[in-house]
Amino acid sequence: MRRAFRNIFFFLAAAGAPAAAQDLAPAAPGLEDNLFVWTDTCNAYVLRDGDAALLFDLGDGGLLEHLDRIGVKRIEWVLFTHHHREQCQGVPKLREWRPRIAAPEAERALFERPTDFRKMRPSLGDKFTVYGASYVRPPVEPIPLDRGLKPMETFPWHGREILCLETKGHSPGGMSYLLRAGDRWIALSGDVMLDGARMHYWPDSEWDYGFGAGIYPLAAGAGLLEHWDPILLLPSHGPPVSAPARQLRQYIEKLRRFERLYLRGYGVNTFGAADQDPVSRPTPVPGLGRISRHLYKLRGPNQWANFGLILADSGRALAVDAGLDRKTLERVIEGMTEHLGLKGIDAVLVTHMHGDHILDAPALREKHGTRIWTLKGIEDKFEHPERFDFAALVNAYGAGLDSVRIDRTFEPGEKLLWEGFTLTVDWLPGQTKHGCGLWGQIDGRRVIFTGDNIFGYPEDPSQTGHEAVVAHNDAVLEEGYMVCADFLRRLQPDLMLGGHSWVMDRPAGLIERFWTWSRAMREAYRELSAEEDYRIMFDPYGVRAEPYRVTARPGGTAEVVLHVRNFKDRPQRHRISLRAPDGIAADPPVLEGTIEAGKTGTYPLRLLPPPGIKEGLRIVALDVTLDGKRYGERFDLILYVGP
Repeated sequence: MRRAFRNIFFFLAAAGAPAAAQDLAPAAPGLEDNLFVWTDTCNAYVLRDGDAALLFDLGDGGLLEHLDRIGVKRIEWVLFTHHHREQCQGVPKLREWRPRIAAPEAERALFERPTDFRKMRPSLGDKFTVYGASYVRPPVEPIPLDRGLKPMETFPWHGREILCLETKGHSPGGMSYLLRAGDRWIALSGDVMLDGARMHYWPDSEWDYGFGAGIYPLAAGAGLLEHWDPILLLPSHGPPVSAPARQLRQYIEKLRRFERLYLRGYGVNTFGAADQDPVSRPTPVPGLGRISRHLYKLRGPNQWANFGLILADSGRALAVDAGLDRKTLERVIEGMTEHLGLKGIDAVLVTHMHGDHILDAPALREKHGTRIWTLKGIEDKFEHPERFDFAALVNAYGAGLDSVRIDRTFEPGEKLLWEGFTLTVDWLPGQTKHGCGLWGQIDGRRVIFTGDNIFGYPEDPSQTGHEAVVAHNDAVLEEGYMVCADFLRRLQPDLMLGGHSWVMDRPAGLIERFWTWSRAMREAYRELSAEEDYRIMFDPYGVRAEPYRVTARPGGTAEVVLHVRNFKDRPQRHRISLRAPDGIAADPPVLEGTIEAGKTGTYPLRLLPPPGIKEGLRIVALDVTLDGKRYGERFDLILYVGP
């Protein structure tokens, strides 16, 4: 009987049929005759008692048109497992049913005050963000709760006791609900785990900057479900999970293996300060270290600022990155002028899009006439950071910098002839796709400035060198760490100068370990992913609006371009419909098309707030279907109506 149900479910999910072609199906044949499932943007479950029903999640609400087929005339409660839009985007269709709504108390604010978690001016410390880039997906409009559910309480309904378990990790306060099935349990588990011991969507669990804060509660929730030993696990996405306890344990072990690769490949917060720079030597300028005749960097106790320097015999200097310690930087420049013959800093080359590598550059330009350079394609992240929803952009640092103007950009591979040095600026992604490296022969050695892509002590064979793996950096591995590892392998540098004061001498072994890790990291994501290509599960920018933040007056227009990626090795069909509150229209309201294998399609659209609309911030959701598989309102953009 259970196999028959799995076949029914697989047919419905694979067909990707519109709601009118589906029907409510038994969710647990032979275990619970009054439990049904409907699939659109998620699996929504209907628990029936006579003509009354309780729903677990709602999806797009397509099931509401079919409840009469199972004799349901009224919905008394809707219990949400978590706040993600694809769970609850159909709530406006509930108005005529007037059910009561319950959800985890820990996520009440996400349901009731969704625009609190979208900012026109983000900051590093914004709640539920990775340095300003949000990892929550609150609804387009507020959803008032009649009851907030707490861990380990029971929810009574028509003689049943529904047990509420805290199973967060995929969401800040996610819950699973347990129904009695004889002397066993049926678990409605949200997005804790998909069939095959797989993960639904990685960015949901990326709670911090590469330290695993979301991984551990995710595993804990899986462990709690394993403890209750359910006979059947009904997830929010995909088919039911048979033998759940076994799969949950497999999932936990996968997460353990993943975590060992995921956490940084050097001694961050432990021996990092000892490994950071065993190479440079003191100079007459306190706080400045000399690496070789022409190479200098900041060096002091707990010195994690960004500033490297090539000092030519003429006294002119070229800096790489400038951020996080302006006071020390000014003192060092004064000391270099007095003791080392510094005559000026011609330019600072910024290695990647993060604000902490450019914060002090405008002051250098204002006081010393220093120009600011970077690779073409990175400059807009500094000049217009509000257009992007990436982590750690300059406007999130609260340093009074809404943007920074770039004086010169380089094409990848462009050579720079400066003061007798021949240097090359190349695309060098890794921690983020939007990065570059500067390399050349300096003092008889091949030297490369690598930004924040690789750190470590080359003599330690246990270190793999990688910095944080953060999807919100726009950091797909095939466009990031894997490219960086390939590049360094080809270049074979003698010396690597990383961001945050790192110096890596004779790094060949470290580079090899870094290369091996980059491939293993991809395999770990593949092992966890339920998607055809893991990047669909990994990338929070698979559908991306640019600008991400737009403004329009009432009765005005905001123009946006949608970037839609195809990670597959064949053409991909897409359908994207836009939903906005308060009568805001989209032109066109639906985007449909086909994108060639491995390409990105771009589609212009306009947002049209009506005259008389109240000023304020709105969330505009993008409901995405790819090759017939509906993902729901996974992506969004922000529209501010007003001046």
